[in-house]
Amino acid sequence: MIHPTPAIVTQGAVRPLPRWALLLLCLAYVVPGFVMRDPWKNADVTAFGYMLELAHGTTAWLSPSLAGMPPETEGLLPYWLGALALQIAPSWLSQEMAARLPFIALLAATLVATWYGVYYLAKSPGAQPVAFAFGGEALPADYARAMADGGLLALLACLGLAQLSHEITSYLTQLACTALLFFAASALPYRTALPTAAAALGLIGLVLSGAPTMAALLGAGSALLVLRTADHEPRSSRTWALALLGLTVVAALLAWKLNLWRWRIVGSAEGAKDWQSLLRLLTWFAWPAWPLALWTLWRWRHQITSRAMHRHLLLPLWFTVVTLGATITTQPADRALLLGLPALAALAAFALPTLRRAIASLIDWFTLLFFSASAITIWVIWLSLQTGVPSKPAANVARLAPAFVPHFSAIAFTLALIATAAWCALVWWRASRDRAVIWKSLVLPASGATLGWLLLMTLWLPLLDYGRSYRPQINSLMAVLGPQPGCIITHGLSRAQVAALQYHGGLSLQPTDGRRLPAASDCQWLVADSEAQPPGGDIASPPEWSRVTQLPRPTDKNDQLLVLRRAATLR
Repeated sequence: MIHPTPAIVTQGAVRPLPRWALLLLCLAYVVPGFVMRDPWKNADVTAFGYMLELAHGTTAWLSPSLAGMPPETEGLLPYWLGALALQIAPSWLSQEMAARLPFIALLAATLVATWYGVYYLAKSPGAQPVAFAFGGEALPADYARAMADGGLLALLACLGLAQLSHEITSYLTQLACTALLFFAASALPYRTALPTAAAALGLIGLVLSGAPTMAALLGAGSALLVLRTADHEPRSSRTWALALLGLTVVAALLAWKLNLWRWRIVGSAEGAKDWQSLLRLLTWFAWPAWPLALWTLWRWRHQITSRAMHRHLLLPLWFTVVTLGATITTQPADRALLLGLPALAALAAFALPTLRRAIASLIDWFTLLFFSASAITIWVIWLSLQTGVPSKPAANVARLAPAFVPHFSAIAFTLALIATAAWCALVWWRASRDRAVIWKSLVLPASGATLGWLLLMTLWLPLLDYGRSYRPQINSLMAVLGPQPGCIITHGLSRAQVAALQYHGGLSLQPTDGRRLPAASDCQWLVADSEAQPPGGDIASPPEWSRVTQLPRPTDKNDQLLVLRRAATLR
């Protein structure tokens, strides 16, 4: 039995979102979070530390190390990108900003690939709306463009995208490569050269970013769907399906050659105790895309189970299922779930032509209340820090971030004010009249998520930097060490702490081997993590070493540096 498509869309409902508005929204989302901030703990500053080591030529490109410690993940691509950017960046550009330039491009590529992926999926015959008896239904190209706008808005609205997509880690490279592969599988065989290049970059990039299993599963499943969901001449589909499968095999062989295959499945006992937190993660991380995706699965259920396989549903569903499986079985779960957001946004987009007016109104009102309340909260706390009125928020901040001194930035204030005014204008536009365009239900969620992120990265940026950067702690350490401390022996420090000491303090570090001091060391200072087990031998034997102080991070009393000095230098 052939079931009709549930999409009923008129030509008037597929008016495109103005390009200037869409580009401005993407710009307001991408740039904040990459500029004017320190590297944050833990993954962000750790990756930056490896990039600096590679750029300075102090470690090997195929086996980088940081104070003798290899990376925690096997994906070297982000370190290479950041190091190359550091080497070719002009001298007037700060090092942290230079390292972020490739990752700004990766996030932009993710948004572009998602838009075009949804566009080509919406052009497939099975995705087209019902044809009216007297005409007036949406034209295929206009319908596909409006659906692509909705898919991109759904991606921007996902709450879990903001922070992880602005860190210079392998997870952003994995996200961008997954989006490229999603676009390639969506566009083949409508287009050939560009999707093939995107598939090659996506598969090899996933392998080099430490996700060879994801590359193999997504690549093989995409090749099968290109073959079985042919909308064009079958021979051409077979050709490009084999090409995609061949690229997947090449990526798998590359992972084998570089010894990147690893078993990362968490044990059942370990995973069982995390189900509650995992459920909370699944609830908020992909909001509001996942409720719309579930609605898509329900309204398009006959097409999903049809023998005539529809790529516009099965392809994003496959990407979503694979990433959900990785989320459940691997750690960290949020990083794995991040890779499924482009496909989940595509599924959410196909809910738009089938939404009932009551559901669309519920989304609008919930979004309006949630993001307006969030923006008001951010503004009230900022005003309290600047003026002392109201007094309670400032007192809470003083308790959580002692010694933090707020300062006023005219640029940040102006940007935040413009963004808030734009949000108010958008709410008025959305509430003043009943818009027929199908992407209308995702304008407020995407704009609200962008507003919240921009306000955090402008008004709250000094406070967030103080709380999430190692700079305050390293500044306190440098005040203890003095202007010329010489070399520093370190013990039990994490990769993030080592990277922060080298970047913020410019210190020359000599790590211990875990038991004794380096042989014949002339270093007069020892910096250790307060929770690390003390090694035997020289460090533990008085009177050679004398404790000087213990320095906590201002916002985390459990993260403390123990500072010792050779007793001979104290005489």
